[in-house]
Amino acid sequence: MNKGHVVGEEAVVFERILPASAEKCWAFLTEPSRLAEWYGDGVVEPHEGGKVTFMGGHIRGVVTGWRPGTFFAHTWNVFSPGESVSAWPVSYLEFALAPDGQNTKLTLTHRPIFKAVQPQTLMGWQTYLDMLETGLRGRTVGPRDIYMQKNAALYGVDLNNLKR
Repeated sequence: MNKGHVVGEEAVVFERILPASAEKCWAFLTEPSRLAEWYGDGVVEPHEGGKVTFMGGHIRGVVTGWRPGTFFAHTWNVFSPGESVSAWPVSYLEFALAPDGQNTKLTLTHRPIFKAVQPQTLMGWQTYLDMLETGLRGRTVGPRDIYMQKNAALYGVDLNNLKR
């Protein structure tokens, strides 16, 4: 008889108080016009089972959780140009929103994240969350490279040697 076994799973988690209502945060996380302000091009079909496509199809997934204003989750897979099958395993991304006075607490969880790409993943999400917060404050979001350079130093990532 073959028995199952437990494997460890590592996750990247961010908790951040955002300067906006949950409704506004939700719009920035799920609506194409608002996604474009901080993340880039993206399409989210607004229901469980809906398609998720970001960065011209570089990131693709399926919505696994859809509770407007409070919880959005989807699978996450990275594709190189022209790929129909990713060389990377599927991972899972969750955004949980909770009121915090006039602000909103965002908890982002991305799992599993392999050790080899944990610093790079932390840098990436730190970058996008910084850009999201800038947009939510009504400020112009600068070029991603500026945020990435700052956060690469924070997490010890060599931008010339990213894992692909």
